Amino acid sequence: MPLSGGLYSCEDPTCWRTVFDIYGDVLKVKGSKQKKLAELDKWYQEELPLAIAGRKEKYLTQGEVVKLMEWKLARGKFRPRLQQLVATNSSEMVESCTRKAFQLLPDVAAAITELSQLKAVGPATASAILAAGVPETVAFMADEAMESIPGLTPIQYTLKHFILYLDKILLCVKKLNQVDSETVWTPHRVEICLWAWAVAQKLCPSLLHTLSSEEEKAADEDVRPTKKQKSK
Repeated sequence: MPLSGGLYSCEDPTCWRTVFDIYGDVLKVKGSKQKKLAELDKWYQEELPLAIAGRKEKYLTQGEVVKLMEWKLARGKFRPRLQQLVATNSSEMVESCTRKAFQLLPDVAAAITELSQLKAVGPATASAILAAGVPETVAFMADEAMESIPGLTPIQYTLKHFILYLDKILLCVKKLNQVDSETVWTPHRVEICLWAWAVAQKLCPSLLHTLSSEEEKAADEDVRPTKKQKSK
């Protein structure tokens, strides 16, 4: 299996970019049993961020939070009770809480705590709300992404565990941006890669075969002697 040490420990940005590029293909495989997933993901990744950015102050509407929950459950574990419960939040409460949460940033812990006042919204859903508005600051607390990072299992859906996860994501972002001149890495982009890599391993490992050649190429460059060195 390529990247035997795991994607998180990989320091080659080419591998990360390759995984990011197959996200759409992985999503199609994942969505083969969840027909609305592709549509919901396009909305979450593209349309919702634009809607939030177009407002004078960042916030989400009640309908957007309900749809965000639908996206989250479609991509992960389906829990219909959460879908029903999140819809009971009033429009006023949703807009007030989400607006205040964005205003509390960069204090991510305070923002997550504020959002957790909403029914059916815990740290994971709260992180999805924030990642939609500030992907350069927050990563979605996806199970697959957390499982891909050493030291984060068993998963706990607590604020403390989320902060630990985000710290590790931010460390990865820093390392990638130091060595990658082609891509600006954000917490959300790193999280997307970790999710795609974990899901591909389980559902469509053939999509990861291209990473083998990337690893071999990097290894060759590491061991290739320079002009001033002599091969033994």
